[in-house]
Amino acid sequence: MASKSLAQVPGSFRDPAGKVYVFGNQILRTVSEIARSDYSKLRDNGVLSKAVEAGYLCEFKELEKDQWPFKDSTIAYVLEHPRIPYISYPYEWSFHQLKAAALHHLDFQLFLLENDAVLSDATAYNVQFVGSKPIFIDLLSIRPYKKGEFWGGYRQFCEQFLNPLLLRSVVGISHNAWFRGSMQGITTIDLAKLIPKTKRFSLNMLTQVMLKAKLDKKAIHSPDSAVQRAKSCRELSKTAYRGLLTQLRNWISKLTPADKGKTIWGDYADVNTYSSQGVDEKHQFVSDFVAKVKPKILVDLGCNTGNYSVSALSSGAEYVVGFDFDQQAVDLGFSRAQKLNLPFLSLYFDASNPSPDQGWMQTERQGFDSRTKVDALIALAFEHHLAIAQNIPLKQVVEWLINIAPQGIIEFVPKSDPTVQKMLAVREDIFPDYHVEEFEKQIKSRAKIVKKQIVPDSDRCLFWYERTKA
Repeated sequence: MASKSLAQVPGSFRDPAGKVYVFGNQILRTVSEIARSDYSKLRDNGVLSKAVEAGYLCEFKELEKDQWPFKDSTIAYVLEHPRIPYISYPYEWSFHQLKAAALHHLDFQLFLLENDAVLSDATAYNVQFVGSKPIFIDLLSIRPYKKGEFWGGYRQFCEQFLNPLLLRSVVGISHNAWFRGSMQGITTIDLAKLIPKTKRFSLNMLTQVMLKAKLDKKAIHSPDSAVQRAKSCRELSKTAYRGLLTQLRNWISKLTPADKGKTIWGDYADVNTYSSQGVDEKHQFVSDFVAKVKPKILVDLGCNTGNYSVSALSSGAEYVVGFDFDQQAVDLGFSRAQKLNLPFLSLYFDASNPSPDQGWMQTERQGFDSRTKVDALIALAFEHHLAIAQNIPLKQVVEWLINIAPQGIIEFVPKSDPTVQKMLAVREDIFPDYHVEEFEKQIKSRAKIVKKQIVPDSDRCLFWYERTKA
């Protein structure tokens, strides 16, 4: 039997309390000797188990020492966690996903405070989604509460949760590109510059944004004075701590996007160019494919609100990750997963500019290609958005898609299609090789075509492939 490899998760290097490792199919977390006391206290008084039972914290179990793949005297405990099906980041979440993550964080904080515990930080990256359900994954961020302490993660919460939500809710700008460009989030100073004068003087906006930005500016210009002010601040009672968390929770729970108008593809599922027979046969094609390959994780590129993702789940896929460029569509997909309790995670995605490897040494946050090696793929009404709208060579589009999964369905949308006709209406047709024969040729260079089918009442064609070349 081959020995299992042990690899540290690159993003877990910052915390001296412990590290996260992948060991074969296991996810392991070490607890260092410096964190032994806090961890033991929280474990023994039942806070951690109650947090798991309440649905706030991911499950864990302690491993016996003979099960450890480590020989390190600085390690006090080794814990095993269940694997999250797909790791996502705040800059891939829709507004309502980010809001759900923020409320989960605040509710967890309130729960912990009632149990004499707190979180040591407030990074949004410590929240993940399993389907539509947020879950907190960093057990070592929890520590015993100290009487009179301030909320140490307050600034981080504002920059990674509150300010990105306000950017969309008040200014009408989506947080995704900004957050991806600055992984630490959006500073209060930057946000304050964008808030319209008419929106600056509500109690919440005044205290949580405008006055805070003013203090932050003073701290930049007079750092010594800021340090002295921080040292001289009075203690924060537990009641005041709870009040701050509750105030933020009440405010965030009422936030909605300012730009709720019609978007480019938000209603695509209802107004597409297919006949009802075409839609039915596409669903059947997807169902037949999924029933045959039985994927644990399937990616749906251009998922819109998740119609075909739901078909895949109904036919035997265990988990579906959907990606779409349209914010409204992603939010509708998230809402659908919530209402139906589906193992479906919809994420914001610009396929022409996928998220790269980022952070320290460009390994801290894995890009789309590094994370997205799954069992199966469906890419329906998708490839022309790259090949035609973005001028990406058809050969590269096919290679990129087939690299994602060893088997899948890709739909080819020809120039005769009304959608492509609209794309070409205001530009020169510079795509002489864009035709179904070339598309099929490119698939055959990397994969076997198991089945192909013309979508009724259209010239679109579905290709079921099995990859033959890595």
